[in-house]
Amino acid sequence: MIDLNQHTLELDYPCNWEYKIVIRHEQTIQDIIKEVLEEREHDIKPSKKSTGGKFKSYTLEMLVHNEDDRKEIYKLLGDHEHIKMII
Repeated sequence: MIDLNQHTLELDYPCNWEYKIVIRHEQTIQDIIKEVLEEREHDIKPSKKSTGGKFKSYTLEMLVHNEDDRKEIYKLLGDHEHIKMII
């Protein structure tokens, strides 16, 4: 088995990066993303809905400038009260 903690992700920055975001069905993704990213350019596309209809997922694609930028966006999204999960 490969231990992923032993490997470093090697990317050529700046690059486009995708985040998968899961929110509750009653939340509005545009409002959430505006709170987190403010005016930063991005593209958001609906992905799937849960079988029971309680959750919706989206793919957020945006330009990240370096590893710290990529991780900071991940943290900001993950810390948002209305985001259930970020991948």
